[in-house]
Amino acid sequence: MKLFGTDGIRGEANVPPMTPDMALKLGRALAARFSSGVEGGRARIVIGKDTRLSGYVFEQALAAGICSMGADVWLCGPLPTPGVAFITTSMRADAGVVISASHNPFYDNGIKIFGRDGFKLPDVDEALLEKHVAEDSFAAGGERRARLGKAHRIEEAWARYVVFLKSALPADLDLSGLKIVVDCAHGAAYRVAPAVFEELGAEVIPIAVKPDGININAGYGALHPERMIEAIRVYGADLGIALDGDADRVIIADEKGNVVDGDALLALTALDMKRSGTLKKDTVVATVMSNLGLERALKAEGVRLERAAVGDRYVVQAMRAGGFNVGGEQSGHLIFLDHTSTGDGVVAALKAITVMLRQGRPLSEVARVMERVPQVIVNFAVPKKPPLDSLPAVGRIIADVERQLGDDGRVLVRYSGTEPKCRVMLEGVNAEVIEGHARAIAAVIEREIARS
Repeated sequence: MKLFGTDGIRGEANVPPMTPDMALKLGRALAARFSSGVEGGRARIVIGKDTRLSGYVFEQALAAGICSMGADVWLCGPLPTPGVAFITTSMRADAGVVISASHNPFYDNGIKIFGRDGFKLPDVDEALLEKHVAEDSFAAGGERRARLGKAHRIEEAWARYVVFLKSALPADLDLSGLKIVVDCAHGAAYRVAPAVFEELGAEVIPIAVKPDGININAGYGALHPERMIEAIRVYGADLGIALDGDADRVIIADEKGNVVDGDALLALTALDMKRSGTLKKDTVVATVMSNLGLERALKAEGVRLERAAVGDRYVVQAMRAGGFNVGGEQSGHLIFLDHTSTGDGVVAALKAITVMLRQGRPLSEVARVMERVPQVIVNFAVPKKPPLDSLPAVGRIIADVERQLGDDGRVLVRYSGTEPKCRVMLEGVNAEVIEGHARAIAAVIEREIARS
């Protein structure tokens, strides 16, 4: 069974493959993998989680597996995904594990793994762990007596992370006079995010900051910015910030309630860095899903856009390979490698606010840096995922639509890496026309999958 997808392991909690038994086996495999080469053979592994109910189950199962192999565990409790990466590197731990299903509903959960450098594991390492779990390679192994590992709890891990986050705002700036709505989706940033903006001087209107284990992402956060927008209007805020359940992505709205998505945030921050001479190699990394308008806006200012596969880990890989320092996804995963090793919603928000403060203009004006090309995305459930190139009729209709769009549009069809879904994305001059094309392609895919 394949465990790792685009962003770690993910599925419904207590349903294969996302079971305590799998987590126990994975804990053993992690300890074995990261103890290799460690002096004394005693690895240290950090574990953090978001606020969903099943986090307790997987936290304990992973810890048990790790300790049984003679490695030590350091428990952070609820902490954003980028916060776990930070704690891992600041403690010089050998690995970090995040228990989270990101933006998914509470009944799902997942596991993401960072190396000691704070970056997500490459595919080859995930494949090795997957092999060990499938074969239960260490079922008969483990340590005995005094060689068993220990579990420790890191007190106030979230407060350490707050101190780190505040460094993303230049030292000569503060947020005095700004009123900011902060929507934490009842997720991992429920304490962290409000504290960061308050301590930097803003008046904060916090919403969705009372997690109960089952309300994470429920009607709030990056996937549901409506509540944030409503609060901006009610309180007359200068902007709103909506994070997802593990706070590695952000959607921002300006003082008028207009959403500023990941593409626009990339454009405004990257172009500001271009002007200040801090954008490395005048290049930004985005994904194949990013709007054509982003590419055109950057090109007009002499900035090149490099596209990577969907998933912030692939964006980061392209950034590291090319020596670039800014990248991200339309969905709100933004990575600033000068500060973080993975997507961080709070850092991204602080970067956008920095541009506002430097220019002395409201976000609604600062965000006018790109003109979006009409884009349509059709998502639909699929019972299986046969290779799209094995479905000739699908290839024919895609080729036909691409001919009709010419140079003024794009077609992208892909399976989700985290859900049993297919995504059909089209860009073009006329929104109504491309929506018709998208639905026609989706219908052919559904038909051909049913026949396969």
